[in-house]
Amino acid sequence: MQEILDWGIDVVLWFQQYSPTFDLTFIVFSFTGSELFFLLLLPMISWCISPRVGVRLLILVLLNTYVNAIAKLIFAQPRPFEYDPRVLKIEHAIGGGLPSGHTQTAVIFWGYLSSFYRNKWLWGITLVMLISVPLSRIYLGVHFPTDLLGGYILGLIMLMLFLKFEQPFIDWISRKTFVWQLLLAFLFPVALAIIAPEMDQIMISIVGVLTGTLVGIVLANKYLDFQVTSSIWKKIACYIIGIVILFAIYVGLKKLFIDLQPAANFRYIRYTLVGLHFTFFAPWVFTKLKLDQS
Repeated sequence: MQEILDWGIDVVLWFQQYSPTFDLTFIVFSFTGSELFFLLLLPMISWCISPRVGVRLLILVLLNTYVNAIAKLIFAQPRPFEYDPRVLKIEHAIGGGLPSGHTQTAVIFWGYLSSFYRNKWLWGITLVMLISVPLSRIYLGVHFPTDLLGGYILGLIMLMLFLKFEQPFIDWISRKTFVWQLLLAFLFPVALAIIAPEMDQIMISIVGVLTGTLVGIVLANKYLDFQVTSSIWKKIACYIIGIVILFAIYVGLKKLFIDLQPAANFRYIRYTLVGLHFTFFAPWVFTKLKLDQS
């Protein structure tokens, strides 16, 4: 194992010989795997393009992040900058390195989009992202090449399983009563929390957003009939209004809850409201403002 990591360090150092020339380029590619990136992009997809695709992508990203967090705990592999002091820590990273979460997320996110729309231009973007995002993590000194391989493999498995079972699961859950759907929306994230080997901040965030997302889906299916408008200016209005409220919740509650205890409980509430806003509250606001009408 040490020989593999030593070889990985050689690869990282080879890439970093071009620092700081390409720092900004790779930092931008790395940003596409961050929480903030998905907070900005997923609402745009869901509110302005396709609620079906946006919501399913959010659930897939959350499940993928959950699996990645568990895998990191199991392997507990150091990052390059922790393993060898010669490695530059160009970007901040915490936790284990194997598998690469950015690589895994790139596979499932861009892979799902391309599989759904089957557009040659989107496939081209997907190819660029599947190469550039993982390489950015090596260049930035936060992953070994083997971490990328682990991310590719686990991401592909997650994507294939989701594509295979998403529709059968939707068909199954749609036959349940409203009460059962609401109950399952609460219980499924709770089950994930129970079986998680460690409930750190990442896990709490995942469980919270997933709870709000699933509850919001159930409520929206029963009480809303939101359809994405064909009007460009209304799409823009939906995004601006929705994202302002989203960040009011995301940032505002963070500041409001900062000194409140237990911190884990308030973090869970905050992220649950983020998920609920994504799938229910924002579409409800859009329908009340008649922004869903062409």
